[in-house]
Amino acid sequence: MRLGVLTSGGDCPGLNAVIRAVVRKVERHLNGTVIGFRDGYLGVMEDRYEVLTIDRCRGILPRGGTILGTSRHQPYAHPGGVDKVRATMVRRGLDGLVVIGGNGSLGAARDLHTDGVAVVGVPKTIDNDLGATEVTFGFDTAVATATEAIDRLHTTAESHDRVMLVEVMGRHVGHIATWSGIAGGASMILVPEEPFDIDEVCDTLRRRHDQGRFASIVVVAEGAVPVEGSFALPDPGVDQFGHQRLGGIAHLLAPEIEARTGFETKVVVLGYLQRGGSPTAADRVLASRFGIAAAEAAADHEWGTMVAIRAGKVVRVPLVEAVAEPKVVAADIHDVGKVFFA
Repeated sequence: MRLGVLTSGGDCPGLNAVIRAVVRKVERHLNGTVIGFRDGYLGVMEDRYEVLTIDRCRGILPRGGTILGTSRHQPYAHPGGVDKVRATMVRRGLDGLVVIGGNGSLGAARDLHTDGVAVVGVPKTIDNDLGATEVTFGFDTAVATATEAIDRLHTTAESHDRVMLVEVMGRHVGHIATWSGIAGGASMILVPEEPFDIDEVCDTLRRRHDQGRFASIVVVAEGAVPVEGSFALPDPGVDQFGHQRLGGIAHLLAPEIEARTGFETKVVVLGYLQRGGSPTAADRVLASRFGIAAAEAAADHEWGTMVAIRAGKVVRVPLVEAVAEPKVVAADIHDVGKVFFA
């Protein structure tokens, strides 16, 4: 078997663990060869690759990022892109591709499968928003990073009687904000699933401080939105790939909260810190399980599927199902948070 592998979309802790596992399974157990395409789908279209071996992958398990590089380019956004993918696969004698990516990347993989290209998907996103799997690798690392930041901010907030707004990633869902907010003992979270009322936010902060609580940590997902008519946000626009530009909501909220409450309000935007660094043990194990399962799915010619975890077991699900609906924060997790949040 000859298998291609690529990492597409935003980088994520655990990508190298997936690559390593695919290579190990194919080379050692399936008597095959893996080639890695550089910079995601762009590398497939441009036929830029390297042969991956067990020796090449030594030492990459704890490394963040991806040894293959990544990009947000997709074949359907390039003239003749799908034909270029097919041509490269024929030229390199590939049986199929393993696509490691999030919603956009796996959406392209779904369409490639529909157009006759042999693909298997691996779910990758720190946002944890793919509906067909209980968890995606990279999420645990992002939550751990955000939680550590919140832990550190408690002391400075308490020393100065401040409100601290901690902005975390989460374009359309608030998994990172909710989990890190609970784990870090935040006073409040603002997530895309539940539009916030700025009046209620300020009233809650006033009550906390009136009761003698001398600091507040508010965790804000970058995609958090206000109740319509309660607080105006500027049009964020879109980037070159058509994605809505997000980030900066905390900087818009801070002066409003400070003006309404009189409490000094500071902002910390974690941004790409959440994507970087070494993956946690949980993400290394999950990514390794996914990589092995993807190689096995390819060996079984189960094209058009994505590996996923359900009830603790790795299963295969259709790519169509994998990207059908985003996974929002479950109601029971919201309820846990509400017990502790102000």
